[in-house]
Amino acid sequence: MSNNENMSFWQRFIKSITKANELGHEEDVMLDHDYDGIKELDNVLPPWWLYGFYITIAISVFYYIAIYILGWYGQEDEYKAELKAYQAKVAKYKKEHPELYKTENLVAFTDAQSLAKGKELFATKTCTACHLPDGGGSIGPNLTDDYWILGGGFQNVFNTISKGGRPGKGMVAWEKTISQEDRQLLASYVLSLRGTKPATPKAPEGDLWDGDKKVETNNATEPAEEKPAEE
Repeated sequence: MSNNENMSFWQRFIKSITKANELGHEEDVMLDHDYDGIKELDNVLPPWWLYGFYITIAISVFYYIAIYILGWYGQEDEYKAELKAYQAKVAKYKKEHPELYKTENLVAFTDAQSLAKGKELFATKTCTACHLPDGGGSIGPNLTDDYWILGGGFQNVFNTISKGGRPGKGMVAWEKTISQEDRQLLASYVLSLRGTKPATPKAPEGDLWDGDKKVETNNATEPAEEKPAEE
């Protein structure tokens, strides 16, 4: 009676999918290699592994032909479809909650933590290159006085940061590279510079504003006349 006949169904199944050499017959697959007394057996690759390898090759060939030659629905189309669905969902949410996305509802931060974040953004977003670290102005205007080229008050300053300055002269629009919250923090910090004393303040430019209201003057680009000190 052969050894196979004495095996259970499970043992025969394992043997068929592994092709493992029977114990006691190692010399049949023994190689001549000898590494410090350690010998090497030339066992065959398990059939299950080979079948899996062949299946992956077949799937990859099928996938390549289906996607890149026949033009079947692929990952790029799936991504575009999901992106479109997501954009539609966002648009619906914005429509249902307009109060969350209208910049007219934004106000200036006045707490110390927010102003500290705004100050950090003022430095890291290269605002200091044109306005100087103390806001006194260089290429850009002085941010510490009451004169504004594109309007004073939070909404105007926020809009200038978002949309940019004068074409060809002002700063770039930051709304695509800086989040709305960060622009709100920046505008809040810029307004907090009002009345501070920069080292080398630039001459006033633009119109005189009292908070968010424009002050009508004969020559808004000139600083207000100072009264002589009383003796």
